[in-house]
Amino acid sequence: MNTYRKKLIEVDLPLDDINHESARDASLTHGHPSTLHRYWARRPLAACRAIIFASIVDDPSACEEFQTPEEESEERRRLHKIIKRLVVWQNSNDVELLVEARYEIARSIARNNGREAPTNPDAVLAYLREYCPALYDPFCGGGSIPLEAQRLGLNARASDLNPLPVLLNKAMIELPPKFHNQSPVNPDADPMGVSTSPGRRPIPARWRGAAGLASDIRYYGAWMREKAHRRIGHLYPDVQLRNGPSAPVVAWLWARTVPCSNPACGLQMPLMKTFQLSKRRGNEHWIKPIVDRESNTISWGVQTNNEGLPNPTVSRTGASCCGCGVAVRLPYVREQAEVGNMGETMIAIVAEGERRKLFFSPTDVHIQAALAAEPSSRPRGRLPERALGFAVQNYGFREWHQLFTERQLTALNTFSDILSEVRDQITQDGADDVYANAICTYLSLAIGRTAESGCSFAWWENSATFIAPTFTRQALQMAWSFAEANPFSSSTQNWMGQIEWIAKVIGNLPFPANEGEVYQADATTTSHVADRPIIVTDPPYYDNIGYADLSEFFYVWLRPLLRDIYPELFASMTIPRAEEITASPRFKDPTQHFEELLGKALLQMRRYCSTEFPTSIFYAYRQQEEEHGGRISTGWETMLTAIVGSGFQVVATWPVRTERTTGIHTRRNALASSIVLVCRPRNTDASVASRREFLDALKKEMPPALDQFTQEGHIAPVDLAQAAIGPGMEVYSRYSRVERISGELVPVREALADINREIDAYFEQEEGDFDAETRFCFAWLKLYGYTEGRFGEAEVLATARAVSIDSMQRLLTSGGSIVQLRSPDGYYEEVDGEEAHRVWAELPLEGITTAWEGCLRMMFHLNLEGGKTIEGAAEVADAMRNNSDCSSLSSVERLARLIYNHYDQQKQPKNAVYFNNLVTSWDKIISAMEDLKQPEMF
Repeated sequence: MNTYRKKLIEVDLPLDDINHESARDASLTHGHPSTLHRYWARRPLAACRAIIFASIVDDPSACEEFQTPEEESEERRRLHKIIKRLVVWQNSNDVELLVEARYEIARSIARNNGREAPTNPDAVLAYLREYCPALYDPFCGGGSIPLEAQRLGLNARASDLNPLPVLLNKAMIELPPKFHNQSPVNPDADPMGVSTSPGRRPIPARWRGAAGLASDIRYYGAWMREKAHRRIGHLYPDVQLRNGPSAPVVAWLWARTVPCSNPACGLQMPLMKTFQLSKRRGNEHWIKPIVDRESNTISWGVQTNNEGLPNPTVSRTGASCCGCGVAVRLPYVREQAEVGNMGETMIAIVAEGERRKLFFSPTDVHIQAALAAEPSSRPRGRLPERALGFAVQNYGFREWHQLFTERQLTALNTFSDILSEVRDQITQDGADDVYANAICTYLSLAIGRTAESGCSFAWWENSATFIAPTFTRQALQMAWSFAEANPFSSSTQNWMGQIEWIAKVIGNLPFPANEGEVYQADATTTSHVADRPIIVTDPPYYDNIGYADLSEFFYVWLRPLLRDIYPELFASMTIPRAEEITASPRFKDPTQHFEELLGKALLQMRRYCSTEFPTSIFYAYRQQEEEHGGRISTGWETMLTAIVGSGFQVVATWPVRTERTTGIHTRRNALASSIVLVCRPRNTDASVASRREFLDALKKEMPPALDQFTQEGHIAPVDLAQAAIGPGMEVYSRYSRVERISGELVPVREALADINREIDAYFEQEEGDFDAETRFCFAWLKLYGYTEGRFGEAEVLATARAVSIDSMQRLLTSGGSIVQLRSPDGYYEEVDGEEAHRVWAELPLEGITTAWEGCLRMMFHLNLEGGKTIEGAAEVADAMRNNSDCSSLSSVERLARLIYNHYDQQKQPKNAVYFNNLVTSWDKIISAMEDLKQPEMF
């Protein structure tokens, strides 16, 4: 009979390493799945890989072969080392590492079945395919979770109500395994493994994994480009250089206009937030409006300085005319746009030069080329009237086709028309229908990518001089000026660039791997849970993102291209919205709609999830207070209430950082932007608890859990409050309900407040464990910080802690009736007036006896100007270690947590982050301190 074994994720994770790599995820590009096509709020691959692995692998405490706590800790460290290597992006396709990770998963599955796991890599894959439950994500979104499940050798299953993420998941986990190790069909492919594309250099590739598929994507993408250029290349003329030759255009820059409100002026006002074209050092350029009053028009001149430029002509509140200077409010601009008076004017041309961009004023040739475009069709459909993240309807944009210029529509129509032709060419080259459909799927995604960058809401990024696509944020926001890309250039946002992004993703997918399954399904009624899969998922968060409305931007282009290949997926005219789990303003009661459907989805998961493995749920954390029907609620409370109400018990929470920091000197005190909630079904016979019983259990179980987080897990102070929700909610959610004496339910919000009070009590108790001088200094910090206080008050406080003012001259300064704590940089003096060079003055390292002094001196080195970073902090730690009268080093880390908590409660993030940095750098400090013991080599 199978029994539930506690998994690694329920006990301990190498969170610092997971967070470090997760924070890097957003900056990764080449071959990263996020570059396949736009989708919003993808979870970091590193976090997904670690969470999936830890959700299936047994914790050593649940394994009979580890008999002592020491053996369990040693085994846990070994598993953590695997995770630490797994989360590194460069190791994503390390075959030996994946074989090792897959074997650990198979070993846990076999242990539960009373068997021995195979060791041969192919046999392990086959074993996981047969005996491991599928890993299912019913809110698959951008596909991070299913892809990482497949990478770890699992049967990956994905579904979503929205057809766009279903398509993207098919492209990542369903299609590539079907063509594993298959050679390309294009006629230029070298059978020895080198492919060439028309007009491109040879691309080395061994036809392993999806390399052959990637080669065909490149070849037929280039085939489409050549066809399209022959048809519409005349619409994209080169720019004539002053010395005779021409250069291909990278982008045409445009500004939107409205008529000036001054009747005596009548100029078409350009709406511009900046006149600077390039901020690149050595290539700075500006565009200057030149008003011709005779013709009442504006021409544009390019210059290498900002002399004579007007101020920006549009802001959040209004606009101004660069001709007469009259100012108008933003409602006037909206009014003119609504009645069709918003136009656009070309302001600059960007061309490709040697190692830099070239900038030119618009010419009649280029203006006429843009005006000559005549699109054969336009995408059908209206923008949503009320939607999350949409701000353009107020400016007259009502139809999807209005988001594009005529030339952009012509280009997209041309590539779309050629797609049916390229399919015929693929089959003529020897491919069957299945393979031809797969190639067309990826080429369609290139058209989707082109729609995003070839839209009049893409903008010119003047710092790095490239075209930024429309959805750099999770919204469609108004763009006063925009950049029109040249799909036939070899620079930013060109067609072959879109093809290359896609091909790199496909070529970088894991192999060998078990096949994946992808379905369109409503999470509240999904039937793909019947075989009790392991569930790891990332449900939508409240009113954060309007997925359906944003996805419609791409759907209007993809549906005509793919409805014959995926008739069920693209059957409807629009993306399903009525069943979308979001608190969108289009619903009569957004909060009620969200809560009801989220509750149904979680109940469906609870009914059918695996009972052998925990269910892990990503939650996009964003604290938010709102009034609804007289009560305060947050998305956090809503999620936890839905989880508990569906019958889950929360057994752990892990903060996952998805925002990149800038090293230990960062001034940000940003909370992790995702929380992973680890759940398992609550016992059906769970008892009802009184509030007193709940509080007693909290007081008993929270302190040891917090000890584990701070002393063993080294969870950063900034994340501790969220991690501590795990043991707190485990207590609350183990009961069928928690009641007051009156029988009234104690809600989740009140339980969270009780959990936070226990965290505060834990820190207060910690204060009593420090040396007397440190306890005095911490109490004084709470009262006065580093400002002056009265001597009499200090003496009373010192007496209560059995210490004298005179004995603390290293820690504070006193004179007359004044006492003041020495600030972190107050231990140092300047030498020869050099601000950045400080030395130890009267207080030698050997004299440190308190945790307070050690903590402040380490903090100085890590954060403040003149500090020696890790090296300086290690020297302080080494001095404390060698001083027999000194507090233990571990007390310094604990004190840093207390000081962080103090500043966090006082809402002083700049000060709090200093001490957070000390805790997160602790292992590096100790390692550097150990290096100081090494003898010098001569």
